[in-house]
Amino acid sequence: MVLCGIDLADLKETVITLLRCRYVIAVSVFLVWVGFFDDDNLFVKYSQRQEIERLEAEKVALEQGIERDKRKMGELRNNRESLEKFAREEYYMKKPDEVIFIVR
Repeated sequence: MVLCGIDLADLKETVITLLRCRYVIAVSVFLVWVGFFDDDNLFVKYSQRQEIERLEAEKVALEQGIERDKRKMGELRNNRESLEKFAREEYYMKKPDEVIFIVR
């Protein structure tokens, strides 16, 4: 019988010949064991890869935040008006003769 140009009888004989070979069986068992049953199987490797990618993205975001905060710190150290604005907005500080109304 021929299916898609492949003789099924020849294919069957080839598969039987390969299955009789000890080395093919040993390598197949090893690959199945390592791929699915070992502690570092394919599923664990995939989940670890996903976790690494998530952590690397988080690292980039945190590094950008650090740079933004460094720029803001430099501005607060060098510009008195910026420091005053920051103190008023973040800590509700005021001058002695002022009254603050907090609207949310």
